[in-house]
Amino acid sequence: MNLLSRLHKAPIRVLRLQRRKSMSRIRFSMIRLRMALSQETDETRRMLIIYQRSLQGKATQAEMRFANHQLVDVLRATGLGIFAVLPFAPITIPILIKLGRKLGIEVLPSSFQPKADKQKKLPDYES
Repeated sequence: MNLLSRLHKAPIRVLRLQRRKSMSRIRFSMIRLRMALSQETDETRRMLIIYQRSLQGKATQAEMRFANHQLVDVLRATGLGIFAVLPFAPITIPILIKLGRKLGIEVLPSSFQPKADKQKKLPDYES
């Protein structure tokens, strides 16, 4: 009888472990997303300051390149935001990203790319 009750509870234990594992994955993904978005916010704030300085004629060429690159990142994020609202977004966004990479178009903003890719592709815009 004891063996039967253990066999009966085994699937429940497996489900609990799978649930705990998936919750930890979700937490980790949310932390990574929060870090990427906070980085994007800081860069966007810096972009706006550079554009204000540009209107006054005080921005350098390197700063303007950084600001223009950040503007492209903001537009990329906006484009992905449109797809996130549509139905079947969990299916369409990964397909869109893979298709873009196949065609040589980077769809994701730079803050969502791995750091090794960012350092390879982007020159340093710091002045």
